[in-house]
Amino acid sequence: MQQALSNPHTRAKWRLVFARPIAMASATLLLLFVSVALLDSIHFRLAMPFQDKGEVEFQNEVKSVLDVVLVRILPAAETTYSAPLAQYSFSKETIRLEDGSTIRSYPRLQHGGAHLIGSRKPRAQDIAERLLLSVFEAVICSGILLLLLAALIKSERQESISIRAKEILVGTTTVPWRASLIVVFFIMVLVFVIINLGSVYHLFGTDKVGADVLYQAIKSIRTGITIGTVTTLIMLPVALALGMSAGYFGGRTDDIIQYFYTTLSSIPGVLLIASASLMLDLYMEQYEELFRSIAQRQDVRLLALCFILGITSWTGLCRLLRAEVLKLKEMDYVQAAHAFGVSQVLILLRHLLPNIMHIVLITIVLDFSGLVLAEAVLSYIGIGVDPTMESWGNMINRARLEMARDPMVWWSLATAFFFMLTLVLSANLFADAVRDAFDPRSH
Repeated sequence: MQQALSNPHTRAKWRLVFARPIAMASATLLLLFVSVALLDSIHFRLAMPFQDKGEVEFQNEVKSVLDVVLVRILPAAETTYSAPLAQYSFSKETIRLEDGSTIRSYPRLQHGGAHLIGSRKPRAQDIAERLLLSVFEAVICSGILLLLLAALIKSERQESISIRAKEILVGTTTVPWRASLIVVFFIMVLVFVIINLGSVYHLFGTDKVGADVLYQAIKSIRTGITIGTVTTLIMLPVALALGMSAGYFGGRTDDIIQYFYTTLSSIPGVLLIASASLMLDLYMEQYEELFRSIAQRQDVRLLALCFILGITSWTGLCRLLRAEVLKLKEMDYVQAAHAFGVSQVLILLRHLLPNIMHIVLITIVLDFSGLVLAEAVLSYIGIGVDPTMESWGNMINRARLEMARDPMVWWSLATAFFFMLTLVLSANLFADAVRDAFDPRSH
């Protein structure tokens, strides 16, 4: 793997990938999602307050760095549904007046728009001012980032920072930094909108129990990224080892491996995942002392789902690698290595592996988005991640009944759809750039 990545030809291919503006923009968005997932993966427990000077005791609740950031930004929970940027609840409730009488009306939210209580400023004006402030702050930060990027870019000519910044804005640089800066600008706008507007309103509304929908969507990023990444890491070694062995050694080895992955492919994946999920639930019920916190149960079930998806999704890549190795082992340089007495292990690692890495890379980036969508589908039918875990699939699952209400609660489904579409579309666009650069048939 390291030899393949250090190959000048491979580096030239990657330069070709990042020379496309759409690939740079997609890579920037993917980097944002990965960064949020990493922040949500750093877990800790806070110490209990008012302790003696003896042994330190910790709270049972497990938090992440992202939790701390979002709690400081997003408003607290309400009692039930509220629409995006609303000041009042979505449903009528019985309100008791000061004189003891009761009326049916829409109660004011406890946190959303609470800063306008006692103020004469209209809600529309307050929202518009905060949006304009967010755009202005995003322009300032993007300008600073542009100057820093212009200062860091190496140039053969002794040009000033202003000239390099102009080249970036015009789009005449070798690497299309302008595409990344445009994406960064919109990301900055979103971040400042969350800080300025989302801190006083529920930007995407609340769900049935009053939880902020934006908080759920951001927390679900870790689940989607983990499913795509960990599943790939599980299935990749199996596909590489069995695919290369089947194509190179042939004979009985090829027959056994073909029989194995053909049989595995014949098993319905949903039934296999459902049975494994039920067995895991039974195991966790029998050994509750091993899973004391909700976070432990969530992570165990998430990793189990990654493992199940990994052992059921390697067969397609294995077939591709087997076919490619069958062709490559007849090449002259492989036959020459045989004639000089080079060991079979070295032939596989030095001659065959670097020449099939383009297939591996293309398959990985294409399968990533499919795995993210698979989690949503599996969680929707109840055999995915833990129901208490934040994921886009669970959000869509909970939104089934909300869509049947009158009036309809649409914002939970729309938010999950927007975040999932952004991640999957970014992965697919980046995958297209990788395929065009690494696939020999595209040249």
